[in-house]
Formats: sequence, structure tokens, C-alpha cells
Amino acid sequence: MDPRVKAGIWVSMALRLSDIAGRSGAVLRKGDPDSGGILCVLRGREGIVVLSQVRDAEGRPAWLRGTGPAPVDDEAADAYVARQVKRDPDLWVVEFDAPDLKTPFEATIL
Repeated sequence: MDPRVKAGIWVSMALRLSDIAGRSGAVLRKGDPDSGGILCVLRGREGIVVLSQVRDAEGRPAWLRGTGPAPVDDEAADAYVARQVKRDPDLWVVEFDAPDLKTPFEATIL
């Protein structure tokens, strides 16, 4: 099992990688700096995808398309984020400009 990185440090790293790639990124909601979960909102040309942080069967970090396989509109993405935040008040929400709907960081998407 990989060691876990504190959520606040991971968010800073992801925003830095986004900046290096020339794409904007922003924290929409701060969660617990040590152990909060993370949602990544990817804004693309075709719509929005919200990725939810999970672990794969071996315990490695991975991402799940919380809003489904196809991009969704603002309303559906906002509703998904609101449901998740209601369930987990320690959750971080980070948004990235991603015209191609790809993450600015290395990610395994399940």
C-alpha cells in the first residue's frame, strides 16, 4: 500500500501541476487538510466530469468518474458535488480547466 499524502499537500501539488501545464485550477471548497477526501471537477469543451478519489483493489490511489462515463452540465455536476459534501463535510473540491477532460496530474481512472 502506498503511503497517504495529506489532502492539503496533494491539492497544492495538483494545482501546481495544472499551472505548469498552462491550465487554471482553483480550490472551490477546502476540506480537512490532513485526511479529507478530494473531488476533482474537470471543465472541458464537451461538459464537466467530476472525479472522486478512491483506492483500487491493491490500495493504490485511483479516481472514479462520479458523474458517469459521459460529460454532464453544470447543474448535474453541482448536484453531485453537493450530495458528496453533505455526506462528507471534510471533502475538498478542486476545479481544473481541462478542455480535453484530462487531469493535470497522473491519474488512474477506474
